Amino acid sequence: MSYELQISLRYLRAKRKQVFVSVITLISVLGIFLGVAALIIVLAVMSGFENDLRNKILAMNSHIVLTAYTGAMEDYDNVMKEVSTVKGVVASTPFIYSQAMLKNGENITGVVLRGIAPDRALKVINLGRMREGSIDYLSKNKRAHLPVKGQAADLPGIIIGKELAKNLGLMLFEPASIVSPMVVATPFGTVPRIKKFMVVGIFDSGFYEYDSGLAFISLKDSQDLMNMNDAVTGIEIKVVDIYKADAIAKEIKHKLGYPFWVRHWMEMNKNLFSALRLEKRVMFIILSLIVLVAAFNIISSLIMVVMEKNKDIAILKTMGATAASIMRIFIFQGLIIGIIGVVTGLIAGLLVAFNINSISTYIERLFGFKILPGDVYYLSELPSQVNYGDISIIVIGTILICFLSTIYPSWRASKLDPAEALRYE
Repeated sequence: MSYELQISLRYLRAKRKQVFVSVITLISVLGIFLGVAALIIVLAVMSGFENDLRNKILAMNSHIVLTAYTGAMEDYDNVMKEVSTVKGVVASTPFIYSQAMLKNGENITGVVLRGIAPDRALKVINLGRMREGSIDYLSKNKRAHLPVKGQAADLPGIIIGKELAKNLGLMLFEPASIVSPMVVATPFGTVPRIKKFMVVGIFDSGFYEYDSGLAFISLKDSQDLMNMNDAVTGIEIKVVDIYKADAIAKEIKHKLGYPFWVRHWMEMNKNLFSALRLEKRVMFIILSLIVLVAAFNIISSLIMVVMEKNKDIAILKTMGATAASIMRIFIFQGLIIGIIGVVTGLIAGLLVAFNINSISTYIERLFGFKILPGDVYYLSELPSQVNYGDISIIVIGTILICFLSTIYPSWRASKLDPAEALRYE
């Protein structure tokens, strides 16, 4: 151990007349500790939000959507064969998209109605956890063994989200009516088309927007309801690498040409994920101010130590210590303060980040409130994903700030004139 480091460690140990300096040093350590821990926790939560949101959006939606400028797509089987030849495409499935009203007694609400092919859809999308029922029950021949008799057994099936089921008071195998925007001519004028369905599944995606406003029926039932004959709205496509979806979409567009229109998930959710990334950067800048405040405390504490140790510095210089050695003494002292704060903040931040869900659940039970109400936020749980690249930037950046904060006080100490310091001794 060099004598500069030994002297730095000795100066960190407080004497009775240096209590005030030690208090400022402790505040500096606490400031760096809080800044590093807060940065790690906040960035982990925001990364978790982005990752969880992306996973849930891509679970319920395909990576690429193929539609036609001319409206409904009729020859979709041949189009799917063409799409399957594109490199990077894993699977594809036809879909019908429409909006309707779902009614149960006096309760009625608007829903996004999606017609899917039960045998193909799960290769492209994921409905999340099925709380009750199964997607297979959308096919009538798969419901023969179910405890449903009478007219209800002949009703087409519908799968709804758990929040939608709760809002309408619907349970598994109960009937509900879909009010279609398509109208029917009657002797009394045009009226909306109303068709009864039976609830054959209730899903839980963990995404309130989907659980409260999304319903699935079979492709055939959707075609009958919307009078689309054998046409579909478009084709949903799943790819191997979600981050290459834009390149694959361009290739599909080039292969099929007009009148097909291709969109990928990054394009459809661009504003949402851009806002999340911007917010993450802003939070990083704001929380970095905590570290900067702690760095100013390091500067002030080192200046006070230099003023206190004028005589010691003068004696060291008369014994042959160089200006560089004197600078190293105080640089080491500032770096030790910074490293202690960084290490303790890193440990605390990682502990909280890895256990954020358990901690948030405990706080909710203790104070009796919900941190993330599902009807307000996109997610109902507090996610966390530790990004080690972010942690490396935080640790290296904080140590660099601490190092820079030691330069002026240590330079001032190195310029001390021994004769002036020892004149009155």
